[in-house]
Amino acid sequence: MMTVLPYLTAGWIFLVGVYGMATSRDLVHAVGCLSVTQSSTYVLLLAVGYRDGGTAPVFSDLRPGSRPVVDPVVQALALTDVVVGATVTALLLALVVQVAKRHGTTDPDELSELKG
Repeated sequence: MMTVLPYLTAGWIFLVGVYGMATSRDLVHAVGCLSVTQSSTYVLLLAVGYRDGGTAPVFSDLRPGSRPVVDPVVQALALTDVVVGATVTALLLALVVQVAKRHGTTDPDELSELKG
């Protein structure tokens, strides 16, 4: 059960974020829910890269192959995911601020000028 738990946790976080986006009545709330949805990928990446009893992949103090090490590529991907997520969130919040300035609301239903 412990090997499946991180994947179930990532799926649950993803579903909570998607539900929040689907039921959101405010653009700021939608951006926050998108951030929650995107954070499920952190859990997923860390679950993929986890090794039981693994150490940091620094081979200066140990012989290669003597102990299991964690995959540094997965850790780098998780760090990149955090940076990209923060950038996307900042950009979306800046767009929400501009929408609020121009239209006076952040409720998507009241933005009639944006409808096709």
